[in-house]
Amino acid sequence: MNILITGANGQVGSELRALAKQYAFLSFDFIDREELDITDEGAVTNYFKKKKFDYCINCAAYTAVDKAEEQADIAMQVNTVGAKNLAKVGAQHGTRLLQLSTDYVYHNEQNTPFIETDATNPQGVYAESKLAGDRTVLNIDPNNMVIRTSWVYSAYGNNFVKTMLRLGKDRDQLTVIFDQIGTPTYAHDLAKAMLDIIQKIEQKEISKSDIGGIYHYSNEGVTSWYDFATAIFRIENINCNVLPIETKDYPTAAKRPHFSLLNKAKIRQVFGLSIPHWEASLQVCLEALKVGKIS
Repeated sequence: MNILITGANGQVGSELRALAKQYAFLSFDFIDREELDITDEGAVTNYFKKKKFDYCINCAAYTAVDKAEEQADIAMQVNTVGAKNLAKVGAQHGTRLLQLSTDYVYHNEQNTPFIETDATNPQGVYAESKLAGDRTVLNIDPNNMVIRTSWVYSAYGNNFVKTMLRLGKDRDQLTVIFDQIGTPTYAHDLAKAMLDIIQKIEQKEISKSDIGGIYHYSNEGVTSWYDFATAIFRIENINCNVLPIETKDYPTAAKRPHFSLLNKAKIRQVFGLSIPHWEASLQVCLEALKVGKIS
């Protein structure tokens, strides 16, 4: 089985690369923007002519949420057109696409975890571009898989956990938003879940048709950015005072959802996944960073 990984140098792509050796029966091609510009349909077409891919996991994305308000064309090209090109060309070659998406597409006034059929209400260019990508991917082939996730962090790349570790060691006090509620996602767990799903399909434990549609994946549990930060400092014994602030006290170019909990019942039930609690996974990531062992 051949799997194409786009956005290979990002957080999830890097975790997939690290996990690849544990899935010896799978063959991987890891590419980033330098190897393939997914916004160029001709380039994508030529790339798929070189080799047969059974699956493509699209980790490539424009994720600079605030900058997207000023660079709407670029965000739409990567998140919408790029996804469309992979889905369109992939469909011509029998490649099943797994498309990563975001909790930002919901942004509704509700206080129960979102299920996959809930109404969307994207606020801002980033969310709009990702939702357009989701719809395009599924319109081209309903058997493609869209995985919406939230608050991704990893031992790789730039993310909230690494920022807190850096600032917490340099400062005596930090302010962190407490009125945005969701669940962190350890990119390692997300990457493993996708490879486990593919493995179950290829071992005929589940049907390939089961992956079609929208699924949610984050770690289990619920927290705020404030509580997430305090957990990082507590586990690492960092003496930094964290003060809670409201979203209105930290204005940003793009709106963030106040509530974006994702219900993972569907992905657990269909694929038989066991999803770790966010704090357990945070400890794993922090340990990997501490000892220099990148998971």
